[in-house]
Amino acid sequence: MKSRGCGVQLRRTKERMGAPLCALRMVRSDEGENNKLDKFVIKGGRRLSGEIEVSGAKNAAVALIPAILLCDEPCVLENVPDISDVSMSLRIMYEMGAKVEMLDPTTVRISAEGLKNFCVPYESARRMRASYYFLGALLGRFCKARVSMPGGCPLGDRPIDQHLKAFSALGAKCNIEHGMVDLFAEKLTGSQIYLDVVSVGATMNAMLAAVRAEGLTVIENAAKEPHIVDLANFLNSMGADIMGAGTDVIKIRGVKHLHGTTYSVVPDQIEAGTFMVAAAATGGDVLVKNVIPKHLEPITSKLRKIGVNVDEYDDSVRVWVDGPLVRTNIKTMPHPGFPTDMQPQMTTLLTLAEGTSIITEGVWEQRFRYVDELRRMGADISVDGKVAVVEGTGKLTGAPVKACDLRAGAALIIAGLAAKGITEIEDIYHIERGYSNLAEKLRQAGADIEKVSTPVATIREAVSG
Repeated sequence: MKSRGCGVQLRRTKERMGAPLCALRMVRSDEGENNKLDKFVIKGGRRLSGEIEVSGAKNAAVALIPAILLCDEPCVLENVPDISDVSMSLRIMYEMGAKVEMLDPTTVRISAEGLKNFCVPYESARRMRASYYFLGALLGRFCKARVSMPGGCPLGDRPIDQHLKAFSALGAKCNIEHGMVDLFAEKLTGSQIYLDVVSVGATMNAMLAAVRAEGLTVIENAAKEPHIVDLANFLNSMGADIMGAGTDVIKIRGVKHLHGTTYSVVPDQIEAGTFMVAAAATGGDVLVKNVIPKHLEPITSKLRKIGVNVDEYDDSVRVWVDGPLVRTNIKTMPHPGFPTDMQPQMTTLLTLAEGTSIITEGVWEQRFRYVDELRRMGADISVDGKVAVVEGTGKLTGAPVKACDLRAGAALIIAGLAAKGITEIEDIYHIERGYSNLAEKLRQAGADIEKVSTPVATIREAVSG
């Protein structure tokens, strides 16, 4: 099937989407460039108070959407976050020939019935890291796949060698040429897969490829993050036979067919953690709703050590501060350790604490790229390789800064909320990859934050003038 044009924006119409309205905006190929002109303007120093509801998990949704390719029947996903990475995933599905219908702002119906296309459009795939999940899903369905090397946040070397090792163990041959990854197998056969490093992406891709392979697949040294469990639960709801997700050994007995299902995406624990840290940084009192408290335990534990109060309920947590914040040390590790995706936010909080904190990054070598921006706001942080030393100053001041990646952008928003004065954050397209309606949610809790767009024409006039 011929893929649809990459430069076309999908409109909110019945004719194009087959739904009453498309609530999730489909991303145009040039949209990332235009979004570079947008910025967040924050007037800091306001205490957050009230309730904030967490959206579905980005890291789960971007794997669940490609997983639908393994099924010839329609599937309905609920609690889908309205973020650009999800919009891009839906766009890829549409361009490949799937039917994509928005039933309401957070619910999407997708049918890959009769789809024959095993090639993901280059321009779309290269814009997001999670495009590599289409490799496992397409290989599982067609025994072949063609996807460009993935993009995403610039956090250092993130090879896909463990993904390819898993595919090879199942019987696939790989060729990488001109920026494209080509996979082919006569058939997929269950096998023992040992991951040399704990990799979330490789674990999920191995699951996607193995779910319809012949026989038993055992993935050892598997990652254990909540979104891996969510993918397993979603596939099992379609008729897969997966056991052990959430442990370091996952067993998958292949099935011939998967059926349609309705499934709700797990809440995003990183978004929840970001709001928890924002409440603490502003000395606030916030009820963070639609969460699974157990998923937040590494974050909750560190917040309590710093002096933040956290009360846990069935599906919410209350975060409040009634005293000074104090130092602590943090080392990021794979789940159930402290998540690397919360390191920038927690480092920002520790600039407001009393004493010296040491942050050790155990996952990505370039995670501290945001530190220079925090220094512009008065933070006292020194970095040596994967270790940062934070001298708590107790205060930050507003400044113009740039988001260099998704979680760095979240950290700068927290800094802006806590700072004295006005903070302007540029390159917010990074932030919008993973946070749904972030400014609106923060305003509901009392923040003074606005998204400001600068028209392209104004930029051109300034340059020409």
